[in-house]
Amino acid sequence: MAATGSQNSVTFWGAFTGHNADVLQQLVDRFNQSQKDVQVTLQNQNTYEDLAAKLTAALQARNAPEVVQLSDVWWFKFYLNKTLQPLDDLMKDANIKATDYVDVFYKETVRASKQVVLPFARSTPIFYYNKDAWTKVGLPDRGPNTWDEFINDFAPKLKGAAPVVHGLGGAASYSAWVFQGIDWAFGGSYSDPDFTMRIQEPNSVKAGELWRSMVSSGIGSASKDPGTDFNSGAVLSYLDSTAGLAGHEAAAKFQVGTAFLPQGPAGFGCCTGGSGLSIIAATPKEKQQAAMKFLAYATGTDTVFWSQNTGYMPVRTAALQSQEMQTFYQSHPNFKTTVDQLPKTRPQDSARELVPNGDQIIGKGLERITANGEPAETVFKDVADQLDTEKQPVLRALKDLGEA
Repeated sequence: MAATGSQNSVTFWGAFTGHNADVLQQLVDRFNQSQKDVQVTLQNQNTYEDLAAKLTAALQARNAPEVVQLSDVWWFKFYLNKTLQPLDDLMKDANIKATDYVDVFYKETVRASKQVVLPFARSTPIFYYNKDAWTKVGLPDRGPNTWDEFINDFAPKLKGAAPVVHGLGGAASYSAWVFQGIDWAFGGSYSDPDFTMRIQEPNSVKAGELWRSMVSSGIGSASKDPGTDFNSGAVLSYLDSTAGLAGHEAAAKFQVGTAFLPQGPAGFGCCTGGSGLSIIAATPKEKQQAAMKFLAYATGTDTVFWSQNTGYMPVRTAALQSQEMQTFYQSHPNFKTTVDQLPKTRPQDSARELVPNGDQIIGKGLERITANGEPAETVFKDVADQLDTEKQPVLRALKDLGEA
């Protein structure tokens, strides 16, 4: 690869704002300073949704970037459209092996035996709580083991300590991602892998009624931005991505606690999430090699830097097991919660991750339950009907690709 010239200039579309956007820029700067062959320009598109919409337009106009950050609910759309370059040969040339990555993350974006997205900003939802409030009312310094314990023991003691005991996110806050684990903990699911919808079935309805009962009992409240409400002290606990951990610890005026998601009648439930990095297939070969050099760095051992400054998990096994990371976890136990929880996770249901707009359809359904107080049975039947309609183009595309 030549050391100079436009072929070594790579445009990277990220999907962050605020603290994580600043850290991503630092990561790009570290890469640019580490070598002279490739220079990456970061252009943050604010959200995963904004990036996906702009990428669709850029592809039509034939001016797409070389590297894109795609979330768990957006990468599949671009895979079906044959937008993403299979990475296996590029990985081989860069001396990167599939076994270098945390297995559960790597396998989630393999299609037809080809890797199309390298794991990057990977996470799980966790239980955030206000440790100062917990101490003040005499609760042990831990999250609730079960939802029953939270509702019957923790919440009554916390009532009155703040306007809201538990914040419930609306459709805009990835509530469908968080709720997925709750659904599993009640023995339900959004769907089967073959896109058969299950969210309307009794166990999922029971999980939905848990959310509705939290609001009706005064324990919980729907919020468009529960993270901000948590930082201000107006909300004492909520479920959200570990990705926000560093931001919470910097912004909150109290000691932040983290814990596993509480268990339900069927046990523990939690999914993985986040995003990865892809190379656009229309990128010229020489630029693909340059782009791969950045992917190798960003998803390599420097994920130690990325993880320690955000809360996302290291995606390389060597980084996760490194002495630097282990020492960090000893002094920052909140960051270790998601790593300890990871072996108990499972892949997401196809209804949310692989159906177009599935996340928003389920999220808006949850908003009807928490904000409007509608019965979960009615709402989830509507949601299942919408998902059944939205899945049809996916089934046709998979058939065309020979995967159905």
